[in-house]
Amino acid sequence: MCGIIGIIGKDQVADRLVDGLRRMEYRGYDSAGVCTVKDGALVRRRAEGKLANLVKELAAHPAPGTVGIAHTRWATHGAPTTSNAHPHATGEVALVHNGIIENFRPLREALIARGRRFESETDTEVVAHLISEQVEAGKSPQEAVEAVLPQLRGAFALAIAFRQHPDLLIGARLGSPLVVGYGEGETYLGSDALALAPLTQRIAYLEEGDWVVITRDGVRIFDRENKEVERDVTTSGVTAAAVEKGPYRHFMQKEIFEQPTVVAQTLSSYIRPLEQTVALPQMDFDLDGIDRITIVACGTSFYAGMVAKYWFETFARVPVDIDVASEFRYRDPVLQPGGLALFISQSGETADTLAALRHCKAQGQTIAVVVNVPTSSMAREADLLLPTHAGPEIGVASTKAFTCQLAVLAALAAHLALRKGKLSAAEEREIVRHLIEAPAALNAALAHDEEIAAMAHLVAPARDVLYLGRGPDYPLALEGALKLKEISYIHAEGYASGEMKHGPIALIDEAVPVIVLAPSGPLFEKTVSNMQEVMARGGKIVLISDAEGLAEAGEGSMATIEMPRVHPLIAPLVYAVPVQLLAYHVAVAKGTDVDQPRNLAKSVTVE
Repeated sequence: MCGIIGIIGKDQVADRLVDGLRRMEYRGYDSAGVCTVKDGALVRRRAEGKLANLVKELAAHPAPGTVGIAHTRWATHGAPTTSNAHPHATGEVALVHNGIIENFRPLREALIARGRRFESETDTEVVAHLISEQVEAGKSPQEAVEAVLPQLRGAFALAIAFRQHPDLLIGARLGSPLVVGYGEGETYLGSDALALAPLTQRIAYLEEGDWVVITRDGVRIFDRENKEVERDVTTSGVTAAAVEKGPYRHFMQKEIFEQPTVVAQTLSSYIRPLEQTVALPQMDFDLDGIDRITIVACGTSFYAGMVAKYWFETFARVPVDIDVASEFRYRDPVLQPGGLALFISQSGETADTLAALRHCKAQGQTIAVVVNVPTSSMAREADLLLPTHAGPEIGVASTKAFTCQLAVLAALAAHLALRKGKLSAAEEREIVRHLIEAPAALNAALAHDEEIAAMAHLVAPARDVLYLGRGPDYPLALEGALKLKEISYIHAEGYASGEMKHGPIALIDEAVPVIVLAPSGPLFEKTVSNMQEVMARGGKIVLISDAEGLAEAGEGSMATIEMPRVHPLIAPLVYAVPVQLLAYHVAVAKGTDVDQPRNLAKSVTVE
């Protein structure tokens, strides 16, 4: 959830540490801090709130030094105050931490009983004191960390600096990602490759339980058994330009408009346009024996999975269970032998989803992962890796990652249907044709940006908003409501249209806008019938449909948003655009922080 960077450099590192934090601010922005090692002292600067506050603090009180660590925080234990901000330090040790130390209370109580004094409410400070005790007792930094790591339960990525060792940093990971970067006479630690993009392209991903000692001269990596190991050094391919807004006002706006390009990039890995066939990146992967699919995901990725459930069952006739990752393990699910467990995650590090993946793997399930980071923990543990190619997504509210997930899942559903004998060659060509049309249809949807912006003021004053849809448009209604909640702070709910009369219609009055997703097609008349029930009770309708649908049912609506006429297969990709744009423009009208909405962070690496 939080962002970590560490540098052993040739020159002053404070500005570069802050630049690394800027690239990870999507991970958390409750507070931020840096600590450098200079002349046998730990120089620590911290600030509550956005990174700009830390920049001001450093301008007033610089942090000199060529070695340092830094952190941008999403608060877990302890309020987002300066005293709870990282780095946490003792007289000998400073460290930053991403994750949660689950057993911090008994550790803290034992430390207090031994005379240690705490300045924060965080779980992280416990680790600083445990390591400091070892150092003060005469152990080397390596010996101290080796002694402390087995005492910690939970999830963590750590970067640790030592007052008496100005050319040394130690990192460790368990349940939270951490990478090592290799430079020219410099070495780095980071939460992800994006943080290190301006510094180096040569990185190594630490594996679960690894810890690492980095110096100016080299890197030594140890596994959880404290045996020295080698980890592959790869080229990250992440560029610094990937996190620039360009001409756009917000990252979210930029990422919405990138969707035609990134969906096209993603589909190019899954379809062969000349042969008009669908293919998987791992061509030798056998799906023939799959008779049941379990989909597990969180948030927006869960809604992508809900759409995929319709596709898998409609096209391949394979039954699908779908679960929210945070609930999955706790109901002790019954998993059919030989089943496929499909996990969907933008980061590939989502703690709940990763834990569910490992549970399914232990139960003998085949593991497939749809993920935007092909070097992530989930990707490395999968039997079948299904990468999206959305590129870095900085806005906290997911947009392009969602549509790329849908593109992959549509291709997977078609491929599974073919392998199960439920799709003829002619039908496969028809599906490929519609998938190829998706980027152009996304472009056509984006062409209505200005009219959506112009009607956003009709929704912005609302306290409550409802979204309605049927079939695959029901998950889109849920996603639209989530987007509005995330960035505008308006209470919103999504419902299956036919469920309105079973309770939610009681909420309808003239102050409640109702967003209706109703593309022309077999479910259109049913959806419009439910819409009429809302209008009859004074509800203010915003109808999202194609020209034919608007001509038939748009009269009496508060506003309409026209979409291109598309095949039902790609309608969820296309109709994602107007709900994203509507949420975006309502948030802009309300003046909220679009890219960094309150209380949220991009990568949820704690349960």
